[in-house]
Amino acid sequence: MEQYVLKDNQKLRCGYTTGSCAAAAAQRAAAMVLGASFSPDERIVLYTPKGIRLELAMVNPENGEGWASCAIKKDGGDDPDVTNGILIYARVSQILKSENVMQKNESEPQIVLDGGIGVGRVTKRGLACPVGEAAINPVPRKMILEQVRTVCEEFDYTGGLRVEISVPEGEEIAKRTFNSQLGVLGGISILGTSGIVEPMSEQALIDTIKVKMNVRKADGAEYLVITPGNYGETFLKSHLTIPEIDAVKCSNFIGEALDYAELSKFNGVLLVGHIGKFIKVAAGVMNTHSKYGDARMEIMGVHAALAGAPKEVVERLLTCVTTEDAISVLDQAGIREKTLQSILEKLDSRIKERVHHSLEIGAIIFSNQYGYLGETEDAPLLRRKLLEQV
Repeated sequence: MEQYVLKDNQKLRCGYTTGSCAAAAAQRAAAMVLGASFSPDERIVLYTPKGIRLELAMVNPENGEGWASCAIKKDGGDDPDVTNGILIYARVSQILKSENVMQKNESEPQIVLDGGIGVGRVTKRGLACPVGEAAINPVPRKMILEQVRTVCEEFDYTGGLRVEISVPEGEEIAKRTFNSQLGVLGGISILGTSGIVEPMSEQALIDTIKVKMNVRKADGAEYLVITPGNYGETFLKSHLTIPEIDAVKCSNFIGEALDYAELSKFNGVLLVGHIGKFIKVAAGVMNTHSKYGDARMEIMGVHAALAGAPKEVVERLLTCVTTEDAISVLDQAGIREKTLQSILEKLDSRIKERVHHSLEIGAIIFSNQYGYLGETEDAPLLRRKLLEQV
């Protein structure tokens, strides 16, 4: 694929989704089963939901009596995607009249879509697909069905077709994804809303966060723990004795996670994270990635000054490389507690403003070296409610 985006002054090549692969493979397999023949190098033309034309190469075509199959090799472009290079298969077979498949309209083809080997099954509510169904998300599902219907129209075929999407490597690759945590077991999901993979897409990460929150909501959770990563969840279990917490990991996207928690009408959120990230949130920086700015020491210096630090202490803070180093400076000056209290008060204000005071919200901060550093005023109450929820 020869479409590019610019990221951090780099020209990066886009790819196409597993959904586009499945739709293209289904299109070609459907045409083959209805009598079309193709040369091995004849490309499959597919238009994505964004209207982008793809010309994809068919791999491993096979056909027999009443069935045909082929695959498309997934190309993630310059995106570091674990599915890059795998084969997405579609096997299309004619449904015999003896199978008694319910047909809504006899003048239109009846198409039955399911997942085979390597395509996960949904086991939890709150995902885009109902429990029990193959994890073929709504947009890819629509793309596949539209492609097969178009082929049926071209051949004036009104009978039934069964479409099975499979990914031979899917079960193994799924171990390197969040699928099992989300309740998708046995393989990968067939994904994509635009049909195109944009390299290092932040939106893809945000969408994953939203899916995890949807699952928690569908499980009946009224209170959430949100943490940037594994450290926060480990800290909760080891230091705060909150067992079996299914925390939502939000990476750097704290603002987006809080926005979605508010939209989803959770009753409360407890944020748990390292001071290196949450000190930024205390200054209103809701995406904590360093590429959007890093003023950790300046923020620390301001709060230290408010706590009574003399000029030379503030100057030392500004030379620190990590917040761990900065805490040692605060300890030497005897103002750690007052400085952290100032930071926590501002952090409390910022997160409450972000959710428009519409839900209970609190935060706990820690460091790898010093452990627990403090919490906002509503955090103890949220801890109790989380324990009740467990």
